Amino acid sequence: MQKIKLHPSGREVECHGGDTVLAALERAGYALPNNCRAGACGECKVKVLSGQFDQGMVLDMALSQEERKQGYGLMCMAKPLSPELVIEWGTEDAKPKLFPPRENQRFVLIDRIARTPSILELHLRPVGQVMRYWPGQYVTLGDERAGAPLRCYSIANAPRTDGEIVLQITRVDDGKTSRWAHDNLRLGDVVKVSGPYGTFIGDLSVDSPVLCLASGSGLAPILALAEAALRRGYRRPVTLMFSARTEADLYDTGLMQFWETKHRNFSYKPSLTREKRDGRLHGRLPELLPQAFKDLSAHSVFVAGNPEFVTACVAAAKALGAREEMIHTEGYFAQAQPETAPASQLVGTWPT
Repeated sequence: MQKIKLHPSGREVECHGGDTVLAALERAGYALPNNCRAGACGECKVKVLSGQFDQGMVLDMALSQEERKQGYGLMCMAKPLSPELVIEWGTEDAKPKLFPPRENQRFVLIDRIARTPSILELHLRPVGQVMRYWPGQYVTLGDERAGAPLRCYSIANAPRTDGEIVLQITRVDDGKTSRWAHDNLRLGDVVKVSGPYGTFIGDLSVDSPVLCLASGSGLAPILALAEAALRRGYRRPVTLMFSARTEADLYDTGLMQFWETKHRNFSYKPSLTREKRDGRLHGRLPELLPQAFKDLSAHSVFVAGNPEFVTACVAAAKALGAREEMIHTEGYFAQAQPETAPASQLVGTWPT
């Protein structure tokens, strides 16, 4: 059993053998930002002040050689080797705020709906204890024995008393797990889900106008966040802008119209990038933002979609004054597969 110490709070977390630093912190309820759990996005990068760890295989784009020399590591892949690992993360009063994730929770597929030609929606209901989560978090789903490695999928609905969760899965031609979900999962199948994970949850105490930007199945976490906010009577303006290629790629349009009718503070603005339709915006969201908003300095901004979309939207929002601390992002990354790396790439020891 190793120990992870957070600096400057001095709080300590136990790390079981074989666990990553991220897994240990999540089990204790700490919200270390993360997105891919595969050493690809870099969101869980922190500085290691002392101790030794196995960094595992990560992408250079997420953790450069220079950053390694400076003592940084990606905690989603890092495993402590020394009795104590001290990392620089959190504030002096850092406290747990997430529900501890649980592995291999059994769910039954009770409904499957083709939302678009490429997006399948799965409705999963727990066999056992209800999973507690914050809107905006994600779970992992897959079946290694069926050749479908675990992948991260955002939960598309706010928490319900019966524990049902909704996942929206985009079919990817070379994606083993998405093809398994689209082609093999049938009603009544039992699947194993692990989670919740992720910190795309915002700050419930913030009382500001909200702008949500999504593309493709990036709409999923936005739906959960919006549903939860509207359900609890959020009164500030909430604008959801959704980018799709064609009219056929728009989905949940009826739900959007229901929310607009019921909640006068909610506004839905879909845009098409590859065709023009009457009554629809046309073009990429980063280019449309200046037409829709003159100043985003008071807005909370949530962005979800592929990494290129997220990067472009964040840049456009910042150009309109959006503040870094009020921008929340969720990007989708290809899942790196475990590989055996040279020993020189595996172990970090700080201070040197």
